[in-house]
Amino acid sequence: MAERIAAPIPVGLVGVTGYTGMELTRVLAGHPDLKLVRATSRSEAGRSLAELYPYLSGPGELGRMGALTVTQPDAEDLAKACALVFLAVPHKTAQEIASALIKRGVKVVDLSADFRLRDKETYEKWYATPHTEAGLLAEAVYGLPELYRAEMAGARLIANPGCYPTSAILGLAPALEAGLVHTGDIVIDAKSGASGAGRKASVGTLFCEVSDTFRAYNLTRHRHTPEIEQEVSLLAGAQVALSFNTHLLPVNRGILSTIYTRLKKPMSAREAHAVYAERYAGEPLVRVLPLGTLPETRWVRGTMFCDIGLAVDERIGRLIILSAIDNLCRGASGQAVAGANLMLGLPETQGLPLAPLMP
Repeated sequence: MAERIAAPIPVGLVGVTGYTGMELTRVLAGHPDLKLVRATSRSEAGRSLAELYPYLSGPGELGRMGALTVTQPDAEDLAKACALVFLAVPHKTAQEIASALIKRGVKVVDLSADFRLRDKETYEKWYATPHTEAGLLAEAVYGLPELYRAEMAGARLIANPGCYPTSAILGLAPALEAGLVHTGDIVIDAKSGASGAGRKASVGTLFCEVSDTFRAYNLTRHRHTPEIEQEVSLLAGAQVALSFNTHLLPVNRGILSTIYTRLKKPMSAREAHAVYAERYAGEPLVRVLPLGTLPETRWVRGTMFCDIGLAVDERIGRLIILSAIDNLCRGASGQAVAGANLMLGLPETQGLPLAPLMP
């Protein structure tokens, strides 16, 4: 268990201008024990956070955070000011700064893909760039509390899971741990809101390109594939190759994954539900929905919940698993804060009892 640091605990955020950085400011503004003291951006340095995000204005902690001046990312300055730093930057960018911060005794939660894959060659194949911090790659803890809670509490570096992998792994974990399904023909049919593509301008995510349509993308080559296969293989105790298929929804945020598996032996929906209910009974951030109720993205929007629903097609022996998360909160920034809480000796859900953004 990590030794608890006296509150308020100073934290920094490298990469404040993307959607994950924006979401982190929202979550941290309501956190009772973490205080954002550094926010960095190469393009927006010198401006206040309130200038970038007018919602960070007003009395109390919102106004204090909004008055914070954005600075250039500098490892020495971050190390002097912060006990922990969140890295909300593109892949490759995080490697050097994570190393520099850890050498200076600062804990790091990396929201990029740089430390999620345990194998250097796999990373370099899928991300088409060298990995220069192999030592840290071996040390990093994959930041899914339901699987690695104890390891996260003692970590110096957490690799925050991807959004699609979070929904897929949590959906599959009970079935694989209990040996309910075959591992040779798993199909994950996943849909995400447009914020999953990031905030950088792109024709493919313009309003007129996303609104009033629905399309698949990156079939057979999505970079989250090896991350899912890595963790699913560990759960199954055998090497797993699966079919992961992604689609873009005409909504801002949310992921719904429909996972098709083949049962090893006949089983009713009630029996499968009992396995899931028992596995997640003590988990505060996973909700196994009642039989007959299937997840919807609106029920988890803006929250840390992963909602799971089940159906069994007894005619053909399939267990169908549905998993819904908010890609920006549970799939990125909120999950990063849960990891930080564990690293700093705080309750895992501190600052995270977020109600859904309805309607």
